[in-house]
Amino acid sequence: MADISHQWGSDLTTGPTGDLAVVTGPALGQQRVLRRLLTNPGDYIWQPDYGAGLARFIGRPGNVLAIRAVVRSQIFKEAAVARTPEPVIDVTLDPAGAAGTVYVHVRYVDADSSQTQILSFSVGA
Repeated sequence: MADISHQWGSDLTTGPTGDLAVVTGPALGQQRVLRRLLTNPGDYIWQPDYGAGLARFIGRPGNVLAIRAVVRSQIFKEAAVARTPEPVIDVTLDPAGAAGTVYVHVRYVDADSSQTQILSFSVGA
């Protein structure tokens, strides 16, 4: 099923006919996973528990294990992410220290297409 295409941090875009662009398949799953990981719990008023809130780790002492655990617990809440094989989640902290940037690299299998998906992003102060 198609949904409005919206890449986190960007504006809505138009499709080839001038309407809002839509997205389906694995790209839709990637957009949903990224939205879940970057949304703060409580920000989505219709579902107060929605979101991992990765930005809350910025400015705190870096804890790769805690960040990886949050990503893992939230990623499985998206239907697009297959349970097996397990997603591979790599978290790297900016060498600048606790107030720096957190880099996240996730590799998972799309549940519908069985294609490997790679999602890399950073969250910084």
